[in-house]
Amino acid sequence: MTSAAALPKPKPRERVLAAAAELFVREGVNAVGVDRLAQEAEVSKRSIYQHFEGKDAIVATMLQEYGPRVVAGYFADDDQGTPRERVLHVFDALHEAAQVSDFFGCPFVNVATELRDREHPAAVVARHFKEELTAYFERQAVAAGAGDAHLLAVQLTLLFDGASASAAMRGGTPDAARRAAELLFDAATAAA
Repeated sequence: MTSAAALPKPKPRERVLAAAAELFVREGVNAVGVDRLAQEAEVSKRSIYQHFEGKDAIVATMLQEYGPRVVAGYFADDDQGTPRERVLHVFDALHEAAQVSDFFGCPFVNVATELRDREHPAAVVARHFKEELTAYFERQAVAAGAGDAHLLAVQLTLLFDGASASAAMRGGTPDAARRAAELLFDAATAAA
């Protein structure tokens, strides 16, 4: 077994992205400058600019690389449980994530709303991950025979985002979010 001391130190690019993921999610994109990022990552500003064109590129790249880890725990495999159970798994996973003291809401929504520029490279990446969530919900709705699968998927995404924001402000998600997801899903698939 290899000890932690024997592991090689991550390369500067990886250290910058790790620091960015922690700081941008915890404190916000606008609150963290390149100087602070360099300090936390233990790299020089010169090194940062050798790997990234600027802060905008760091934010976008961080979301691209951090995003799959964020969403991985929310999506159940399409062969696990029923479509309804897979949808509710998303809300259960959010509830579990929100129990941790360092939960600050959906990082994609947080970054996109903080930037206030829909065409910012990081906002484009954030939108991609939100579209993945909607697509996941839509696949489940189609599998369950929902009348308007896309509408249900959009509603569930909006509910998820609202529950995530509530969790960031209050700590934990209200049981009402999961119950609302159940009601939406059941109503949309009742005729199936």
